[in-house]
Amino acid sequence: MAGTIHVLGAGLAGLSAAVQLTRGGRRVVVHEAAKQAGGRCRSYFDPALGLTIDNGNHLLLSGNRDALDFLKAVGAPADALTGPAEAAFPFADLRTGERWTLRPNAGRLPWWVLDASRRVPGSRARDYLAPLGILRATARPPGRKAASAATIGESMACEGLLWDRLWRPVLLAALNTEPRESDAGLAAAILRETLGAGGRACRPLVAVAGLSAAFVEPALAFLARAGAEIRFGRRLRALSLAGERVAALDFSDGTEALGPEDAVVMALPAWVAADLIPGLAAPQAHRSIVNAHFAVPPPPGSPLLLGVVGGLTEWLFSYPDRLSVTISGADRLLETPREELADRIWDEVARLTGQAGAPLPRWQIVKEKRATFAATPLEAARRPGARTHLANLALAGDWTATGLPATIEGAIRSGAVAAALFTQARETQAREAQRGAA
Repeated sequence: MAGTIHVLGAGLAGLSAAVQLTRGGRRVVVHEAAKQAGGRCRSYFDPALGLTIDNGNHLLLSGNRDALDFLKAVGAPADALTGPAEAAFPFADLRTGERWTLRPNAGRLPWWVLDASRRVPGSRARDYLAPLGILRATARPPGRKAASAATIGESMACEGLLWDRLWRPVLLAALNTEPRESDAGLAAAILRETLGAGGRACRPLVAVAGLSAAFVEPALAFLARAGAEIRFGRRLRALSLAGERVAALDFSDGTEALGPEDAVVMALPAWVAADLIPGLAAPQAHRSIVNAHFAVPPPPGSPLLLGVVGGLTEWLFSYPDRLSVTISGADRLLETPREELADRIWDEVARLTGQAGAPLPRWQIVKEKRATFAATPLEAARRPGARTHLANLALAGDWTATGLPATIEGAIRSGAVAAALFTQARETQAREAQRGAA
């Protein structure tokens, strides 16, 4: 009889691993230290607002195939993610008052850059060639080793109108690290899977009803139907090893011994995993995100997502019952008083939504200090793969070597990769047994 796979952590990486393992016929037990699943991608009721909000605003794109496949696999509602019918990104400049909409065409051939009405105002078609430097810096000719890690600042010109109005805002949102110092390889991966794949892969998608409703609750329901067990309030304190295997899991409420066919997928934060696995290479530096929520419905006709330049606000999300702002790479704001941030951000939001001078509504500021790993070449090089030196232990998480920055897409992809190590191993063993019997 096949053993049990213990999944440590019920964030999106852990849930993804658990879903793939159950689909592969494995018995799964998920252990989560908190009282709820979702990790950094979940919804909760905020009493200060009187509303249910996400603990962080997240944007997905129609090219995020792993995330979309996950939603389909768990039977998420058809309207779990909402977005425009085509790739369209409205922007506003708080300094000048200008507004525009970036509209890539659907196909891979980017003819849209030849149409001034689809471009950033004041930009030229040739200006959009700048990211080719990123792609060239990360290209590896056949038979050659990968080039030395380069930053975006070393790979393309980080100045000018288009840098300020497009490349820096987009890359900062994707990498959550100042783009000039960020890893060019991670930027190239994002560009290849989104803009490089054409507008069909760039349609913005938002979980308007909440991340839990879109991702977490359908996944938990799927796992329950599949017979998987979810155990909350179980904090892992240590791994007990025997040779090159994990022999037991030491939880705060007791020890779980592992049988010879049992295995573990560890989908915990990088710093937790590094404490539990001696010698594990893992990112050490992290970057923060600040989110601001205001309990006021958006004016009619407000875009679901608005990119903002020239101010503190970077992305404005218009949910049915609130306006929410995301500020990436926000280490500089961690010591700023919450009241000051609320006043400053609301002043900008009021101007952007035609409510200049309106009094500050009920608000909430959420500062996430270690939102993602710092997407620098040094930290990117520290990301481990799913396979470890322990035969029955795999790693998952957006901080592992997914090829992407720390995103929902990367987290879900990492869980599927970790699960494959054990589902494929079982299939290999079955084939070998069949050959032996023959």
